[in-house]
Amino acid sequence: MRSTSIGIAGGGVGVLSRLFRVPVGVCGADADGRPRARLLDLVAGRSGKTYRDWLDARGQQFRDGVKEATLDPFHGYKNAIDDQLADAVAVLDAFHVVKLATTAVDECRRRLQHQIHGHRGRKTDPLYRIRNLLRAGQERLTDRQRDRLATAFTADERHVEVEVAYRCAQQLRSVYHQTSHAAGRRIAIQVLDTFAGCPIPEIARLGRTLRQWRREFLGYFETGGASNGGTEAVNGLIELHRRIARGFRNLDNYRLRMLLIGGGLTHPHLR
Repeated sequence: MRSTSIGIAGGGVGVLSRLFRVPVGVCGADADGRPRARLLDLVAGRSGKTYRDWLDARGQQFRDGVKEATLDPFHGYKNAIDDQLADAVAVLDAFHVVKLATTAVDECRRRLQHQIHGHRGRKTDPLYRIRNLLRAGQERLTDRQRDRLATAFTADERHVEVEVAYRCAQQLRSVYHQTSHAAGRRIAIQVLDTFAGCPIPEIARLGRTLRQWRREFLGYFETGGASNGGTEAVNGLIELHRRIARGFRNLDNYRLRMLLIGGGLTHPHLR
């Protein structure tokens, strides 16, 4: 069943495939003052128009209360936010930014693997053997894993493309792991200024994508680190209970069940 789910957490509205979030004052907080995500609604469809229509139906007072909007890099969501939440700060979700980087590294590895060997990766191929390590943060690697990376990179001089792509991905990932948002923003500016000119096609494409989303990418540092963490949690609950139920054939039953699980049945907009 193709659907759009709308959830709430603290700090703003977040778009994550099927999710929204709204201010802390609407969803409340726990005993420690931390905002908690809640499901607001679930409607049919997965398009930007679905989000736009849902926001339009919420009324001006609801939309005026939204100060931040986090989303993954899909222009349909962005257009809906621009149309209905013009005063909100749009933020590209950190998880999806890092995912773009790791995907670029993997695509580079696959391309080089085929150019050198003429076939897909096999268990004895140096680059194929480090495919999972290339997705990990370098600060999490053990000394043995670092040695494995170094061995694979130096096994053939042509592997330098994968090494450079990996270093670029780690640089992009590091913008979210600095001691301050100002330091992260400085690295983000460097990424925006250099990646698009990289001779490695996958990194150059990544750089062009980030330039298209420059304002939303840098919005993370302007909002103190707004993310879709809360709405990811809501989405996890939805997927878990959909599997437990072995799926739903009736949209109304599906919606009510997920609202019950996500704690959104008592929200004013459903009355």
